[in-house]
Amino acid sequence: MCGIFGAINLRNEPIEKLEKKLSAMNTLLSHRGPDGNGTWCGENNRVGLGHRRLAILELSEAGAQPMHAPNRTHITFNGEIYNYLELQKSEAGYWDFAGGSDTETILAAYDHYGEDAPNHLRGMFSYAIWDERKQSLHCARDRFGIKPFYYVQVGSVLYFASEIKALLPVLPAVEMDSKGFSEYLTFQYPVSELTLFKGVMQLMPGHSLTVKNGSVIIKKYWDVKYQPDHSYTLEGCQQHLRELIADSTNVHLRADVPIGSYLSGGIDSSLIAMLASDFSPENNLSFHGKFTCYPGYDESRYAEIVAEKCNNNIHQIDITASDFSDNMSKIIYHLDTPVAGPGSFPQYMVSQLASQHLKVVLGGQGGDEIFGGYARYLVGYTEQLLKGAIEGRLNDGAFSVSFESVIPNLPLLQEYKPLMQKLFEKDLFGETDMRFYRLIDRSSDLSNEVDPSALDMEHVISAYKSAYNDEDNIAPDAYLDSMSRFDFKKLLPGLLQVEDRMSMAHGLESRVPLLDHAIVEYAATIPPEIKYSGGRLKELLRSTYTDVLPAELTERRDKMGFPVPLKEWYADELRDYIQDTFRSKAATERAFMNSEKVLQNFDKDSQFSRKTWGLLSLELWNQNFYDRAHEFRAMLN
Repeated sequence: MCGIFGAINLRNEPIEKLEKKLSAMNTLLSHRGPDGNGTWCGENNRVGLGHRRLAILELSEAGAQPMHAPNRTHITFNGEIYNYLELQKSEAGYWDFAGGSDTETILAAYDHYGEDAPNHLRGMFSYAIWDERKQSLHCARDRFGIKPFYYVQVGSVLYFASEIKALLPVLPAVEMDSKGFSEYLTFQYPVSELTLFKGVMQLMPGHSLTVKNGSVIIKKYWDVKYQPDHSYTLEGCQQHLRELIADSTNVHLRADVPIGSYLSGGIDSSLIAMLASDFSPENNLSFHGKFTCYPGYDESRYAEIVAEKCNNNIHQIDITASDFSDNMSKIIYHLDTPVAGPGSFPQYMVSQLASQHLKVVLGGQGGDEIFGGYARYLVGYTEQLLKGAIEGRLNDGAFSVSFESVIPNLPLLQEYKPLMQKLFEKDLFGETDMRFYRLIDRSSDLSNEVDPSALDMEHVISAYKSAYNDEDNIAPDAYLDSMSRFDFKKLLPGLLQVEDRMSMAHGLESRVPLLDHAIVEYAATIPPEIKYSGGRLKELLRSTYTDVLPAELTERRDKMGFPVPLKEWYADELRDYIQDTFRSKAATERAFMNSEKVLQNFDKDSQFSRKTWGLLSLELWNQNFYDRAHEFRAMLN
């Protein structure tokens, strides 16, 4: 895992100050690659590539980048190709490998398959290849968006980088994109190709970008299709899943350095840690963050149970309010945008702990989206069952999970009664797409703090519906799969951005074995009556590994997903921090936000509300990037 950056002039002309621009980008990405760096400028300075290195495979100089091949192709690459050994064998007949780097296998795959190369790669990646022979730049991002890729066109020059901050020196001005801002306030992450920075775009997961003959061409090379096969049996699904997940975990352990594991106390990270310990007992370090300052937030007992069962040496950090106030601004700087939820804060702290011991950790990201781990699915589906029962449609084929099987699991929703009250107070039994929208919309309770006229809700609804109502990749009336697919395609990338940034802030590589495309593609064919049996969260994953996972984990009902005691801190240790932040001169002058309303309302947040978190993140984002725009621009002087 590393950092990449570069530039290309679409008019076949020299790029002004190319070396200085590459140097600035290199500096801003230094945290992503403490083990080395390099830049390369092509003939006439029309194109340039740069790289920051975190050495994981092929630790010698044979793995240094940008990498150059005898066929006059040049690459800068961020990520890991887990099938690099298999690629080396398959391409050995015509490609003379100079070393054991997975980077070189991408060059070999590109030479063999051209722009179809991403479909032959198994792993997490973003890369750019300059092909002197074709005078073209070919870039690609992995299927799920585990690795980032941003770009901006300024005049005739296209710039790209692993993080947005590396692009800020070349922008004419740092401005907020109103549509990206609207997406953030609604979903806490832009769900389209937009970002919060005007002009800066993200290459979407499963897409490639090619620059040739002065044109920029973006193509989708992969997507997941939900096509349930109702001939499947529970036993058959369990057996095949075990095979796929075991294989993925095994190849994710390929490295020339030690590997550890995150242990949150939940099913996903615990499963990966336990499987990894079977394959590689010597990689026996795990890491956990806990909150012991208030009751109800300490999940360390569950992490310790797993660590003991798989003979792991667990390292823990007790996270405090002072950690929050000391690090929040740094966290937002590393995130580039104010994304996702408060979980990014403890993840930053745990990643810092892990980086003191090793370079690579495994995590369980993706399990909720693949196997139905969010309670909102049960909330939304329960409403549709009630609607179907009232209308006498429960037997028309639209309801793959029965009312009778769901009822015993409804106690899981006790903590979600406020969400259900909010959902049912308006448009009950309305169109299914907009009912799910109401479940995930974060902007509806911000009308006092944020100027509603600043939001382009027409754009937000359009972007949402085009993604949710994807008839090419999901069957009609497949409500459970529709919810899951939207989260997987549009909200998971926000969580993966957190995964990438919080680890790379400390020069740490985070790997996510559940996000292997063979697992995802197979899971999309499992019918809902098996995957979501009874509406119980992640029922298939639980039942598949009952003999592996401790019963304390599979039977627990209180997993909250890195809960942070923000409400308690707001009322006590963080009260002055919040007030000082929103009473600063800059905060009171924000055109879109009423800081006084924020201060009037922040101590009224419910226990797990993201309201104040989202507004605080937004203000710190403005402080780090908008208020300091001149500092980024000055790097080119």
